[in-house]
Amino acid sequence: MTVEELCKVCELNPIYMADPTAQVCGAYACDLLSWVIGRAPEKAALVTVMTNVNVIAVAVMADLSCVILCEGVSPDDAALQKAKEQGVTVLSSEQPVYETCKRLGAVL
Repeated sequence: MTVEELCKVCELNPIYMADPTAQVCGAYACDLLSWVIGRAPEKAALVTVMTNVNVIAVAVMADLSCVILCEGVSPDDAALQKAKEQGVTVLSSEQPVYETCKRLGAVL
């Protein structure tokens, strides 16, 4: 499923869409970024409430398809700028992490 399709099906809001056609091959929910680097599958969506620049760096290092920020949080200015520079798609969900993951699990 593409990032763009995922947005529609799971009611996610794009904050920055680097590549709408990027494939999402799973999801990984975690706020411990060192854990994400070692365990998140490639091309997964990272589901988190963390909004700083380190989340973007981890998305690049772990070769993730996108970052989904839950509970209505927004990236800080530095994180959004880094996402644009590094080509990392950032999406948002008003739902809690668990509810967002349930939606992702139903379609991925």
